[in-house]
Amino acid sequence: MPFTEICIYQVKPQKVEEFEALMLEVKSLLEKQEGLLLLRFAKRGYRIDMEQIKEGLPPLQIKRIVKSVKYMLYWEFDTKENYGIAQKKLYDSYWKSIEKCLIAPHDKYLGERLF
Repeated sequence: MPFTEICIYQVKPQKVEEFEALMLEVKSLLEKQEGLLLLRFAKRGYRIDMEQIKEGLPPLQIKRIVKSVKYMLYWEFDTKENYGIAQKKLYDSYWKSIEKCLIAPHDKYLGERLF
């Protein structure tokens, strides 16, 4: 059963360019990991409230930064073991540089894909 991680990063506004450049480097490392099935990285740029949902309207673009810029990393592996090996490689190479860009430690949500 595929194993997934969703990671939420809260980046300091003055570190956005550095973080994005760093994550491009990280991407090349991650794409080479054995067992990687899917890798996605997104920057939060929109919000939606109940009024938009009820009316079927598109989300609203975020126009100002409040405290941090948020990013989401989603990656999926064939096994927990391959995920663990990839985490170690990421930790040994980029972890400290990533952490310097954040306002708080990143959140990790782990689990097996259901469908």
